[in-house]
Amino acid sequence: MIFAFTSSGMKVDNRFQDGRGPPNLRIYGQVCHQIGSMLPLPGESPKFAQLYIFDTDNEVQNRIEAIGNNPYIIPDTVKRLKLMLDKFNTHAKSFRMAADRLKNCSLPDLKLKLISDRSTDGRIYNHPTVSEVAALIVGDVDTGHKRDILLERQSGQLKRISEFNPSYLSYQYPLLFPYGEDGFRVGVLLRETNSKKPMKRNKLTIREWLAFRIQSRNNEAQTLLLSRRLFQQFLVDGFTMMESQRLNYIRKHQKRLRVSKYGNLNDGEQNANTQGSNKGKRVVLPSTYVGSRRFMEQLYFDGMAICSHFGFPNLFITFTCNPNWPEIQRLVAKNNLNSQDRPDIISRVFKIKFDELLCDLTKKHVLGRVVAYIYTIEFQKRGLPHSHILLFLHPSSKYPTPDDIDKIISAEIPTEQDDKPLYDLVKTHMIHGPCGIANRSSPCMKDGKCSKYFPKKFQPQTIVDQYGYPMYRRRETGNTVMKKQVQLDNRYVVPYNPYLLKKYQAHVNMEWCNQSTSIKYLFKYINKGYDRITAAVVQTESDGTSVIRNVDEIKQYLDCRYVSPSEACWRLFSFPIHGRSPAVERLYFHLEGDNSVYYTDYELIDEVLDKPSVKESMFTAWMEANKIYFEAQNLTYSQFLTKFVYDRRYRRWRPRKRGHTIGRLIWVPPSIGELYYLRMMLTVVKGPTCYEDIKFVDGKIQDSFRDACFHMGFLNDDSEYVAAINEAKDWGSGHFLRKLFVTMLLSDTVNRPRHVWEQTWRTLSDDVTFLQRKAILASTIEVVDRINHYILDLIPGEEKDI
Repeated sequence: MIFAFTSSGMKVDNRFQDGRGPPNLRIYGQVCHQIGSMLPLPGESPKFAQLYIFDTDNEVQNRIEAIGNNPYIIPDTVKRLKLMLDKFNTHAKSFRMAADRLKNCSLPDLKLKLISDRSTDGRIYNHPTVSEVAALIVGDVDTGHKRDILLERQSGQLKRISEFNPSYLSYQYPLLFPYGEDGFRVGVLLRETNSKKPMKRNKLTIREWLAFRIQSRNNEAQTLLLSRRLFQQFLVDGFTMMESQRLNYIRKHQKRLRVSKYGNLNDGEQNANTQGSNKGKRVVLPSTYVGSRRFMEQLYFDGMAICSHFGFPNLFITFTCNPNWPEIQRLVAKNNLNSQDRPDIISRVFKIKFDELLCDLTKKHVLGRVVAYIYTIEFQKRGLPHSHILLFLHPSSKYPTPDDIDKIISAEIPTEQDDKPLYDLVKTHMIHGPCGIANRSSPCMKDGKCSKYFPKKFQPQTIVDQYGYPMYRRRETGNTVMKKQVQLDNRYVVPYNPYLLKKYQAHVNMEWCNQSTSIKYLFKYINKGYDRITAAVVQTESDGTSVIRNVDEIKQYLDCRYVSPSEACWRLFSFPIHGRSPAVERLYFHLEGDNSVYYTDYELIDEVLDKPSVKESMFTAWMEANKIYFEAQNLTYSQFLTKFVYDRRYRRWRPRKRGHTIGRLIWVPPSIGELYYLRMMLTVVKGPTCYEDIKFVDGKIQDSFRDACFHMGFLNDDSEYVAAINEAKDWGSGHFLRKLFVTMLLSDTVNRPRHVWEQTWRTLSDDVTFLQRKAILASTIEVVDRINHYILDLIPGEEKDI
């Protein structure tokens, strides 16, 4: 930071740097780089870029004082690095040029413009010249490109630097980019080609640039990879740049891309020449964005679809990275580094090990024949990656009895004399704690108790309790291990599989399960979201009352999420964070005329409606396929995928030739109305060719999908609601009864509101006649009274009865 041109707005979470586990740079919130004016305000010390311009005669001492006079900093080293940057670094030269101009002239409005776009590609073998990266300008002029940086002579304001400025990284890390070479530049070609055929994409993305930059090569310096904590900061900085680019794209383009119902666009009362900007709705953070709440929700529903197809999962495995794996230590030891100094190696080695584990489980069937699996990748608060894997076994390979469970899962310490390697592995990786009285500061301790319920009870044999949870065999064998000067026995053993533990030499926790709740644990981020801060910022009026504003999901996601170097590497390498087999396809459906139509802001609605595919959808194509294929007439919508494949390009279904896919009807809440009841009918109706076929029940076409569901027996007859109103009529007023009826409707529990109304409308309106008669009588008396007063005014001094 002594030589950085910019300050880093990075919030670091140090809550887990307590000596247990490797140190880890864990940030939260948004990350930004800021730069100030060329000169500090009077009485203030120079900082960052100002150190290159102001009081350069005492520059070395100023740089040391800027970070608090650290006694370990050697002034001679600072001086030599300063001379090196002055000689080779383009950005240092540009600021030195500004310092010389400020000394030699007295212009009060001199400004330094750091140029973003230039002709020379400023990478390591082709350095940009000073004139191409900086310009001294006088007066208040246009700043030019939005990524340009304009520094005033002296001001108290900080400017945020655009993440897409080519010098964004070299300003922050001058010793990692000693020549001032460019970082990521917009528009760099992915590959050179002489082909005249247009390519779908030939521009380098920021993810690809960062993934390329953190590779180890023999023909270039290893400065970045050997920078320890600085390398960790570079990784999370680069990842936040990538996220910023993607989220900016979503924010910019979702304002133009709109979606509405076909029926709404085709409304005859609307002007056919209406522009798209006056219609539809905007999407803030879609489910296609990896890590968003909607993304995790869709994965959760996909997992439940697999569960409903194959039954409950059978095995739940947690596999955690071991930073002491010999593959990792062999690579870091030769450079005198620790494993936490190379999160890129940790991520890549864990990916290799995880792929091998998945191959053992799903292809080699070391635990039995697997028919389906789901996994997700998470990152501990200490930064290490770990995975959760759910296995669905073939009926012939299940482990139904306690004796079968003991064949694959052990919760005991092996005898050291019989199996020394396994004993050492269990001692190192599969012992919980110590916690409790022996170690009250253990991370598992909550309210004075272990949140993982250790120590367990001694158990002579494995049993399954009444709730379906296994209690593994933990005999009093006398085998113990010593951990942190505390002797621990079988009550502290985490269940494991001996074969997998020996092969992978890491924490591999295996649990027997027969409940779908394990999927909820697997996708716990559906409720919790990624690790995030729990504070909220709201605007307050002058009187102290809070003001509710529209929620910006993109900003909320950026402000709250945590990022660690291992996660940044995992995402930069484009490794998946979720996987499943077989595939799950989401089946969309809609009411007649309510299919979604996508269009841009500037398209005319009549042009949108003239498109031949505007009336087509996956759902309507399914009903058309039922007319063509005889086999389809015996399949429901979700079963249809077992025999057919949807071609999105041509918007039609065609017979499946290979593979297996599970269909999932998208979930809709009951409050949505008819669409909810349409979904209920689609679970049983086979081969419909139109909407009327779906409503055809008991020999006739029902008036609505709700009525069709009632005649199918899906809904109750609501007799309890009718009885409740009839019971309350003996003591409740008509006003109370109507409020009771409205409460029933708002609760969304009445299946047939019209039926309840027809049975109780006389009771609900029994006081209406009285109220109307009273109102009419009051009105009549008021009119007569007015006439009486009018006549009395005409005949003064006399009173007559009217």
